[in-house]
Amino acid sequence: MKKTSSILWGILLVAAGVIFALNALNITDIDVFFDGWWTLFIIVPCVVGVFNEREKTGNLVGIAIGVFLLLCCQDILSFSMVWKLLVPAVIVIIGLKMVLTGLFGNRANEILVRMKAEGKAPKSTCTVFSGCDMNYNGEIFEGAELTAVFGGIECDLRNAIIEKDCAVQASAIFGGVDILVPDNVNVKVRSNSIFGGVSNKTSLHPNAPTIYVSATCMFGGVEIK
Repeated sequence: MKKTSSILWGILLVAAGVIFALNALNITDIDVFFDGWWTLFIIVPCVVGVFNEREKTGNLVGIAIGVFLLLCCQDILSFSMVWKLLVPAVIVIIGLKMVLTGLFGNRANEILVRMKAEGKAPKSTCTVFSGCDMNYNGEIFEGAELTAVFGGIECDLRNAIIEKDCAVQASAIFGGVDILVPDNVNVKVRSNSIFGGVSNKTSLHPNAPTIYVSATCMFGGVEIK
């Protein structure tokens, strides 16, 4: 992922340098500072994020916002039309993601449902206007359900015993959930975010157990590290 980001930024910088050089030599006359050029500071990082980050919904929304603003600056659309078109576009992006999630399944929910069917109730924690630290040192971990509403939860799995694929269902509503994982696991995330998001800072480890995270963020965030 980091390699892809470096390549994309490198290509953009090389292209910008070539354009400036050609303009300086009077070979070309490309107007770099066109109407709405500042929207590139929204569009370009989001495009890079689509290739570089596992959670893409926020970046797709950012691209939609940047493109709409650019079209307005180019007098293709009027600013009065931005909210009329932007809000439906954001809703469509979120809706499509939910449809794809439903079509391709949600592994985290499947694991939690199976646990309950086998009589293994996952640990469930809900904080409202408060905080909670969950520590699984030396415990066998299979699944957990975490809900933070105007509060925070830290779930520490770094010293947990993870023998097979497991799951975490995390909901952050005007709050935050931090999930600390060991180095020898994979983490796969499926999320639905509205004015929030998921940050997954873990690395991939072939043939290692996987922690499947199903996240719902509304004006909140889930961080996995």
